[in-house]
Amino acid sequence: MVFREPSYAEAGRSPADDQKTATARRRDLKPLRRLLPFLTPYRGAIALACLSLLIAAGTVLGLGKGLQYLVDQGIAQADGAVLDQALLVLLSVIVLLGASTFGRFYLVSFVGERVVADLRKTVFDHVVSLSPAFFEVTRTSEVQSRLTTDTTLLQVVVGSTISIALRNSLLLAGGIVLLVVTSPKLAGMVLLVVPAVVLPIVVFGRRVRVLSRASQDRVADVAQAVDEALGGIRTVQAFGREALERQRFSSRVEDAVSVALDRVRARAWLTMLVIVLVFGAIGTVLWIGGHAVISGEISAGELSAFIFYAVVVAGAVGALSEVMGDLARAAGATERLFDLLATEPDIRAPADPKPLPQPAEGAVRFDNVVFHYPSRPKDAALNGLELEVRPGETVALVGPSGAGKSTVFQLLLRFYDPRSGRILLDGVDIREADPAAVRARIGIVPQDPVIFSTNAMENIRYGRPEATDAEVREAARAAHALDFLEALPQGFDTFLGEKGVRLSGGQRQRVAIARALLRNPPLLLLDEATSALDAESERAVQEALEDLMKNRTTLIIAHRLATVLNADRIVVLDAGRVVASGTHAELLRQEGLYARLAALQFDQRTAGAAVV
Repeated sequence: MVFREPSYAEAGRSPADDQKTATARRRDLKPLRRLLPFLTPYRGAIALACLSLLIAAGTVLGLGKGLQYLVDQGIAQADGAVLDQALLVLLSVIVLLGASTFGRFYLVSFVGERVVADLRKTVFDHVVSLSPAFFEVTRTSEVQSRLTTDTTLLQVVVGSTISIALRNSLLLAGGIVLLVVTSPKLAGMVLLVVPAVVLPIVVFGRRVRVLSRASQDRVADVAQAVDEALGGIRTVQAFGREALERQRFSSRVEDAVSVALDRVRARAWLTMLVIVLVFGAIGTVLWIGGHAVISGEISAGELSAFIFYAVVVAGAVGALSEVMGDLARAAGATERLFDLLATEPDIRAPADPKPLPQPAEGAVRFDNVVFHYPSRPKDAALNGLELEVRPGETVALVGPSGAGKSTVFQLLLRFYDPRSGRILLDGVDIREADPAAVRARIGIVPQDPVIFSTNAMENIRYGRPEATDAEVREAARAAHALDFLEALPQGFDTFLGEKGVRLSGGQRQRVAIARALLRNPPLLLLDEATSALDAESERAVQEALEDLMKNRTTLIIAHRLATVLNADRIVVLDAGRVVASGTHAELLRQEGLYARLAALQFDQRTAGAAVV
């Protein structure tokens, strides 16, 4: 999978080799070319932005000649009319510069925002199509970082940095040409002085950028500390660890302050260096140029224009040195995003998917299925599993932890494909069908239900988005969730909080059951659906589930055997294969694994009497 790299020994490389590779990648701007397909739809806006950029750069360069004319023809000749005319021209040029700068800034920012929005949507659309196998070897936080931090960096680059780079490239090229045209002698001196001025600034600027990144990292550490402490505030307070969390947070804040002060100190030194070197260089050129004016080699206007162009060139060089670092980081971000897009989903619909028969029956068959999780390739989760569930049958899967119960659900939902064997749904191998069609016939109530950060109505409607409000309320009633949902401050429109934090565990479970009820699937998967309920709620929900399970196929993962005593059949799994099958009473009489599990949970005689 992407992001999972072999060890150094396997790859025959060293950490130093990786460092060299990373450095080379940072200097390589070629990955930015991969953004071209995202830029193409906005070529009109880009063309107008380039036109505005040319006008703005040309206007800035034209100001130097205007300054030369003003000094030589107006001030030197003491001609008031020329001064008046120069003012009008200057104001016109300023208006043109302002308008073109507005156009460039708005259009480039517009393109940047749109490109990043399109890229985010493309990456997210692709990520949600990847199978759970991808997320076994990839941290979710890594994907989130690429969708947020990396795309934000690209937004800055596309919406600003590239424009700044082009603008300063034009100013640099045009400024150098006009320096030479204005005074070849002084131009030669400036070209010798500029590197001596810029080089120390660039070197020191790198130190500032390193400290800036370190400062951002420390601020991120502070945010992480806040997230961990507040996200687990109940645990923190339950264990009386407020003082420890305060100490940890204080330590991270002080680390952030220390790095920030280092950055401020370095930036202050850089500012001082810029002032001393730049203004020292300008003063030196003025001194030399002043002698040239006195000797009659150049006019005062030409000296003024020359100083103006020298400042423009120096500023352009400094700006370009800054943006190159941003472009390099953006190239790395682009490469990471497109690595994500290049990841092929393991589960895809076949080119010509086989339709599932109608009407749906919910018949399930596992035919000699062998499966290994990608993160545990040497351990078989299922090892030659043979299982058949007839339409309308209720089958409970029991067994010790790691027996393969949850894996059966994972494979039925086609989150993974088996290494060998077949899984049939209504007689069709699910690998030959569209995964969406397979999942449309399945409803699931997980042991740890997912509650989205929205209201109760939308959480239940997630099972069938086109359902009416009345159908949602009926599903809630059937799941015995209607009373507590109506009692909420805004009823079904009440925001349930992040991950349903405003509901109890049992209430969250019943919302998930209502979601499955609304879906009305032919095949129902219950992963210990009543495990989080108190005795009274469990009884009510169990009655609702019994009504739900009528005339539909149901597979139940049971950790508490008391919840499946009345199943049509109990299948005992161990080490990825079926070791026993039958009713509760039959399995007790066999005195096998099931009998041992039952003995651990309740008195066998009492349990046996319950089903007689």
